[in-house]
Amino acid sequence: MRILFITDNFPPEVNAPATRTFEHCKEWVKKGDLVTVITCAPNFPKGKVYEGYKNKLFQKEEIEGVEVIRVWSYISANEGFAKRILDFLSFAFMAFWVGLFKKADIIIGTSPQFFTTWTAETLSVVKRRPWVFELRDLWPESIKAVGAISGDSKVFKILEKIELRLYQRSSRVISVTNSFKNNLISRGIDGDKIRVVRNGANLERFSKRERHSLWEEKLGLKEKFVVGYVGTHGMAHKLDFILKSWPKERNDIHLLMMGDGAEKIKLQELAKELNLLNITFLDSMPKEEVPDILSLMDVSLVPLKKSDLFKTVIPSKIFENSAMQIPILLGVEGESAEIINKYGAGLCFEPENKVSFVEKLTILKENHELYVDCQKGCLDLAKSFNRKKMANDMRNYLLEIISN
Repeated sequence: MRILFITDNFPPEVNAPATRTFEHCKEWVKKGDLVTVITCAPNFPKGKVYEGYKNKLFQKEEIEGVEVIRVWSYISANEGFAKRILDFLSFAFMAFWVGLFKKADIIIGTSPQFFTTWTAETLSVVKRRPWVFELRDLWPESIKAVGAISGDSKVFKILEKIELRLYQRSSRVISVTNSFKNNLISRGIDGDKIRVVRNGANLERFSKRERHSLWEEKLGLKEKFVVGYVGTHGMAHKLDFILKSWPKERNDIHLLMMGDGAEKIKLQELAKELNLLNITFLDSMPKEEVPDILSLMDVSLVPLKKSDLFKTVIPSKIFENSAMQIPILLGVEGESAEIINKYGAGLCFEPENKVSFVEKLTILKENHELYVDCQKGCLDLAKSFNRKKMANDMRNYLLEIISN
């Protein structure tokens, strides 16, 4: 099977879309498929091209059997609506022209934003091949939820119409949550064309391990109960709430925050204003080094802004952190909370509720028996969401489309 995958996030970027796409593609290559990924120069989330790369018109490399073609795009940081749209459009345009010269049996375009799927659909028409909308986020609804655009604006309504049209015209929609599937059905999309392939964890890379002694000493975390957040520091994650609610009087509890994003500088400034001494900020690291930082954590913090939309999402970090048997402190309602509660992999607090947050944090710190049970639940959760299985499920759906 010849698979052409359009995505604007790919390693060495370390965010969830890049990781999911790469790990799925690697598994497909092992099955004998020919996989080509069209992406851009790695730059997320700072909008700066990674060392060793250039934002050239065309460059090609091979990563673990996956052919990777990087095209030029207008690069901007993960902030500012107009510049981000220009970024998305420029990549979609360039990906289309390069995609014209690649043979494919099936084409995949992946969100969060839908411009990659726009490219996939156009290539599908020209090549007369089926295409898949991989739905990772309800965009533009998600940017409305964080206040980046008004739901009453003409721009939002136009984007929403384009989004719905792309769902309708796709050969198949592969969603990362059941909630996304239900949302599409409620908007008139045929449920029979939607499949669900959730995120998962690479169990070969993420597994329980002892604390990384060098990092522990360097960061001064010996004998500390470490609550960690690893991921994008963006508007949706409501990390300012965490800082404002953090028990700064507890010297035995330390908050470790690793990652980058549009809100990071503001968060660092807020921590200084609040005189938080039991907190450490780290920049993003290569994916292969992330487990070393995760090993320092006693609890994995996974918050999102309180919004009905975010009841439909499942943050991918719950799978990798569960694979390392780090109990989850989840500040997300809906499908994510159902998973954590089903497996007993942690505790859930009401988003943006300080009393609920501090209460659940204290329980995980003080109740050792419950903590151990949560570790066992984490392992059960991770085994149920093995990334290899998820990749194989998605491949079977692709084969099903081609055979019809």
